[in-house]
Amino acid sequence: MIEQMLAKADPSQVEGLSRFFKTGPGQYGEGDRFLGIKVPVTRGVVKECWKQTGFDELEECLASEYHEIRLAGLLALVEIYSHARKDMSLRSRCIDFYLSHTDCINNWDLVDLSCYNLLGDWLLDKDRSLLYRLASDGKSIWEQRIGMVSTMAFIRQGQLDDTFAIADILLNHPHDLIHKAVGWLLREAGKRDMDALRVFLDHRAASMPRTMLRYAIEKFPERERLAILGSRQ
Repeated sequence: MIEQMLAKADPSQVEGLSRFFKTGPGQYGEGDRFLGIKVPVTRGVVKECWKQTGFDELEECLASEYHEIRLAGLLALVEIYSHARKDMSLRSRCIDFYLSHTDCINNWDLVDLSCYNLLGDWLLDKDRSLLYRLASDGKSIWEQRIGMVSTMAFIRQGQLDDTFAIADILLNHPHDLIHKAVGWLLREAGKRDMDALRVFLDHRAASMPRTMLRYAIEKFPERERLAILGSRQ
């Protein structure tokens, strides 16, 4: 899979992707390197290669200096996990691999395109305290984001309590990427139960980071949304 990814490199796209993923000095993606491969192309390579990709190659992918190869490894891991179905031993191995490589999952797209299809799905019928620990004590903003975004799997099953509880843990987080993640997941929870989201926001909206709040209430009726935003001024 790595050779196939390298063959798709497009130098004309490198500068734009590097800028988009904030790789400059002091930015959240500082030092990351790109091959210039867009996500649909990466997905195409993964679709062709995942069945022949073993954990040794996944290890190489996650260790790559190139962002897109790390993404390809994560997407292949998702495919292996998803197709394992009743092979719980293989599924467990996929989750263990994922959790042991969180230091390589170091940008928002790498988190968002992998965590709820892996960790969130795995925890649907299990204890979910791991996500709370990641959110509160994660060693990076990426681990904390995994704790939040993984709850998308629960939302899709109509289970909202963990999303609200983990959002509460992260309400005062200083980083904008966490504000966006929390707001996004709250918005998705609101699509399932708008009244539950209103209850959550009732005593929190006034103190929430503005970006988080704007994301969370994006689907509210315009008059209500403007009233909530206006009450903060």
